[in-house]
Amino acid sequence: MRILLIASSYNSLTQRARAELQDRGHAVSVEVTPDGVAIRDAVARHAPDLVLAPLLKAVVPRDVWSTRHCLIVHPGPVGDRGPSSLDWAIHDGATEWGVTVLQADEEMDAGDVWATVAFEVPAVAKSDLYRNELSDAAMTAVHLAVERIAAGAAPSPQTGPVRARPAVRQEQRRISWDEDTETVLRGLRAADSQPGVLDELLGAEWFLHGGHPEDALRGRPGELLATRAGAVCRATADGAVWIPELRARTARGEQRACKLPATLALAGRLPELPEPPVPADAPASGRTWSDIRYREHGPVGVLSFAFPGGAMSTDHCRRLLRAYRAACGRPTSVVVLGGQRDFFSNGIHLNVIEAAADPAAEAWDNINAMNDLVEAVLTTTDRLVVSAIGGNAAAGGVMLALAADEVWCRQGSVLNPHYRRMGLYGSEYWTHTLPRKVGPVLAERLTQGARPVSADAARSMGLVERVVDCAPGAFSAEITRLAARLATHPGVASRVAAKKAEHEVREARTPLAAHREQELSRMRAIFDDPAAPFHGLRRAFVRKEGQIAGSPDFRGAGPAGPADR
Repeated sequence: MRILLIASSYNSLTQRARAELQDRGHAVSVEVTPDGVAIRDAVARHAPDLVLAPLLKAVVPRDVWSTRHCLIVHPGPVGDRGPSSLDWAIHDGATEWGVTVLQADEEMDAGDVWATVAFEVPAVAKSDLYRNELSDAAMTAVHLAVERIAAGAAPSPQTGPVRARPAVRQEQRRISWDEDTETVLRGLRAADSQPGVLDELLGAEWFLHGGHPEDALRGRPGELLATRAGAVCRATADGAVWIPELRARTARGEQRACKLPATLALAGRLPELPEPPVPADAPASGRTWSDIRYREHGPVGVLSFAFPGGAMSTDHCRRLLRAYRAACGRPTSVVVLGGQRDFFSNGIHLNVIEAAADPAAEAWDNINAMNDLVEAVLTTTDRLVVSAIGGNAAAGGVMLALAADEVWCRQGSVLNPHYRRMGLYGSEYWTHTLPRKVGPVLAERLTQGARPVSADAARSMGLVERVVDCAPGAFSAEITRLAARLATHPGVASRVAAKKAEHEVREARTPLAAHREQELSRMRAIFDDPAAPFHGLRRAFVRKEGQIAGSPDFRGAGPAGPADR
C-alpha cells in the first residue's frame, strides 16, 4: 500500500510509524505539513492509497478526507476531543488512557473509529509517556487500522459520551507551592517538555521543565533548597521536587530562549546552595533524584542514566565517564550501560552549545567529552559491556551504544544512526563501529539516507543483537535478568579473552586514535566555520524557529525530532 504520512513535525511517533510501516512492506512517504494547503499539495504529489497523520495540528481539507482514507491518530480514548488530551489526562491523575485512530471528518476528533487501544498511565512525564506507553498503543492501533482498510472493512461510528476540552493554558498549569508534592508533580509532568510551567523564580519568569520527588529536604514552600547535577530542588508543602531544566520567558517578537539545565539557566542569579551528594548505587526507587545511578546484581553491574531529551552536555559526559570507570572497578563480569525507560542518548547537547558565549568552543569540548566516553567503552577488555536502549537513540547516542559488545533495545525503540540532518560529519568513532557492525555499504546508506530504523530492522541489519519485547516499565528488570544469564554463561571468560586479543590486533592495524583524529578534524572545520549549515540548523532546532514544509529528509528537524509531540 502507498501510505503518505502527514505531520506538523517529524516527531518520534511519525518516525516510528514510518519505520514500522516500511518494515511491513508498505511504500511510505513523509511530508511536514503546517497547513491545509501543504496537505493538499502533498497528497497531489504522492497520490497515496492512504493518508495517515500521527501528529497533525492543521485541519485536513474536505477534498482530501472525502476522497480517500485519511486517518488521524488521536492521543485519547473514543469520545475524547481536543488538542491537549494527554496533558489533561496527567493533570487529572488518570490511571488509564487510550489512543484512537479516526477517519478525518469535518469536526476535529469526531470521525468514525478504525481502531482504539487502551494503555496504563504510570507516574512519568508527558513526553516519556508519549514516546513509550502511548507510542506502543498508537502503533498497535495504526497497524490494526491499516489491516482493516486493506481487508476492505469499514470504520465504526463513535458512540457513547463525548468529552471535548480546550487546550490547556498556563492559567490551568500554574503551580501553587503550598500544595503537596504529588499535586505539584502532576502539573510539572503534564507540561515537562512542552510547553513547561510558567513560574516566577529569583526575580524573573521561567518555564519549568520536568519534576522529580524529594522526600528528605524540607523548607518554606517555593524556597530553593539545593542543587544537584544541574537541577534545582524547590520546596513544596510536604517535601520538595527536583527541576532539571528551565527556559527563560521572552517577550513576543524576541528570540526564543534555550531550554537549559536549571543551574546554567540561573547562572548569576542563583544563591549559594548546598549540593547534597547521592551515592551512585542509591536504590532506583528512592524518593530523591539523580541522573546517573549504579546498581549491582552479583556479577552484573548496571550503570543507568537519564538526561532530559537524551542530550548529553560536556558535564553529562564527564560525569558519566567517571561513573563508568568506577563501575569497571567493581568485581563484575558484565556491565550494562543504560537500561532506563525512554531515551538512551541523542548525542551532544545542542541547547547548551547554542547558549554558550562561544558555541564553537563548547561544541568542541562537548564532542571531545563524548569521544572520551565512547573510547572508554571501546577499550574495556576485561569484561563484557552491554548497551541497553530502553527508548530512542540518535546520532552520537547510537554510536555510544555501538561501542559495547552487544546492543539490546526494547521493541518499539527507534534508532537514527546518522548526523546528516544537523549538518555534521559525525564523530564518536562511528567510522570504526558502524562499518564493523553492518559493513561499509550499509553504513554509507544509513548515514547518508538519514532514515529512522525500527528495532526489528536494526536487528536484521546487525545494528543490535537483541530486541526485548516488554512494557516500558519492565525494561530495566528484564535486561538485568538477561544480563545475569549472560554473566553466568560458561563461555564468558573465553569471549572476554578473545575480545582483548581482537582489540590488540585492531589497534596494531588501525588505531582508534586514527579514527578519532580523522573524524574530529572534519568536525572542527564545521564548528569553526560560521557559514556551515550546522549553526543555522542547530539554532532553528533549539529555538523552534518555524516549520519547513516538505520532505523531512531535507529539513533541519534535528537528530531525533521533538521530544514529545
